[in-house]
Amino acid sequence: MGLTEEQRAAWYDAENTWAADDDFFLALANERSRQRILDLGCGTGRLATALAAAGHQVTGVDPDAGALQTAARKPHGEKVGWLVGTSSVLLRQAVFDVALMTGHVAQAIVGGEDWAATLRDLHRVLVPGGVLAFESRDPDARAWDRWNPRDSRGETVLPDGTRVEGWYEVTRVADGIVTFDDHGVFPDGSHEVTTASLAFRSEQRLRDDLATAGFAVEHVYGGWDGEPVGQGVGELVVVARR
Repeated sequence: MGLTEEQRAAWYDAENTWAADDDFFLALANERSRQRILDLGCGTGRLATALAAAGHQVTGVDPDAGALQTAARKPHGEKVGWLVGTSSVLLRQAVFDVALMTGHVAQAIVGGEDWAATLRDLHRVLVPGGVLAFESRDPDARAWDRWNPRDSRGETVLPDGTRVEGWYEVTRVADGIVTFDDHGVFPDGSHEVTTASLAFRSEQRLRDDLATAGFAVEHVYGGWDGEPVGQGVGELVVVARR
């Protein structure tokens, strides 16, 4: 029997707790007070609610309605405007000072035209001088090599104490796109498998795509402490300006 939306959201939250990436994006947003912030691909609202708690005006957008229901129930969730969908749901009159895509959301936008359209939408809704920030795994680090049943196996404890054994297993690598299965085995023996694909774009590809959309890249870091690319944690942390 499959998981309910609430159980799936709890599993996601247990696997994805507050970390250095959240600290980075929150600090970036807090460089100015009371900013209008778009959290695109906000998931269950971990960062969006923290941004709202810090006094910002936050809009969270995600295609998963169940995740947004979970997000809205979190502390400070009532302060966030939640929208179901992708960047295409943003109204013409929407205006933001900062746009964030965290949790490797940029990689989950796999199709080239979808990615280009997303960047165009973000350019449209940001004020002149507005900031776009996101992270994308550096393909040179080959993170997918570790997404196998041996190296990725671990246990996640849900809020109700349920222990879930999980691992990743790559099924295809082609044309810069990695497809993999996310496995979870529950105490009752049920085995949940979610299939996903991620696009691995090089630093130069990201710079070119952002330039095409009208952005000026200010920084590309290799990690959350401002390390050079290739010397951090295998990330491409991008900060660009409209």
